[in-house]
Amino acid sequence: MRLRALLAAATLALAPALALSHVTPALAESGQLRIAQQFGIAYLPLIVAKEQHLIEKQAESAGVADLKVEWLRLSGAAAMNDALISGGLDFATAGVAPAILTWDKTRGKVDITLIASLGSMPNVLTTNNPKVKTLKDFTDSDRIALPSVKVGFQPIVLQIAAEKAFGQYDKLDRLTVSLPHPDATAAILSGTGGITAHFTSPPFFEQQLESDKVHAVLNSYDVLGGPHTFNVVYGTRKYAEENPKTINAFVAALDQANDWIKANPKEAASLYIAAEKSKLDPAFVEAIIRDPQIRFTTVPERVDVFTDFEYRIGLIKQKPGWKDLFQPGLHARNGS
Repeated sequence: MRLRALLAAATLALAPALALSHVTPALAESGQLRIAQQFGIAYLPLIVAKEQHLIEKQAESAGVADLKVEWLRLSGAAAMNDALISGGLDFATAGVAPAILTWDKTRGKVDITLIASLGSMPNVLTTNNPKVKTLKDFTDSDRIALPSVKVGFQPIVLQIAAEKAFGQYDKLDRLTVSLPHPDATAAILSGTGGITAHFTSPPFFEQQLESDKVHAVLNSYDVLGGPHTFNVVYGTRKYAEENPKTINAFVAALDQANDWIKANPKEAASLYIAAEKSKLDPAFVEAIIRDPQIRFTTVPERVDVFTDFEYRIGLIKQKPGWKDLFQPGLHARNGS
């Protein structure tokens, strides 16, 4: 009887510690999420999530109360990666092709994991040169504007297309020049600066194609065989493993934002215009959102096409499958 009493007392004494052990995983969450995004309609799901506080709401439902979400504006993958690696950022955003390069270069060091896709949307190669109908029509007098030569999303898609057309992936690299999308759009429409072509994303190619001086040469969906992921959100594996509830809440918030965009394209266009302080016509933005080629989804699509190509030409040292790139919460989805 005395032994039973001692055991009972010991159990009562341990009860608070045992209870605490059950809540330790929740306490391990950092309680903060710092997200950097770039500009453009591709980032509309993040804009909706921000304006409607969807991440905070999903986090609270998941047991992460008072999640502090901080939104930053950075331009270009290099600035994103520097902030992420230095610890000044939790989530970066960029095109899927350069994000794969970052994943490969940080293996065994920082270790990057892709959190979610921001959607699938085409990029279009446009030109104001009436003689250019296909890639084979470009000459040394042409200049193709891209945000970042050789390593960005558009140049890698151009290399994939060139390999199919010429059997040589870098055939057109000599014609490419680095130029921000807005500047390249102005050059194409004005016919100045020596720029005769531009490989770009929404809303820039739509703006250009409204002019009778500009026409499309190719669509990235045709190059890759169908809809493909354009931009992604990525972070460190350490943050993802230490904040699983926050990761799940973030993806759930993006899913909710995507559903809202599909159901409310007019309102989504107005929200985008206001949030970006854009001068675009709301009806023009709404038409882009309604374009059946544009799919706002967190599910990765045709990511393996990029990894196969980047590995084959030596841009990356390891060839991952899409599940190797993305955090486990997406693995049950029908990605590719």
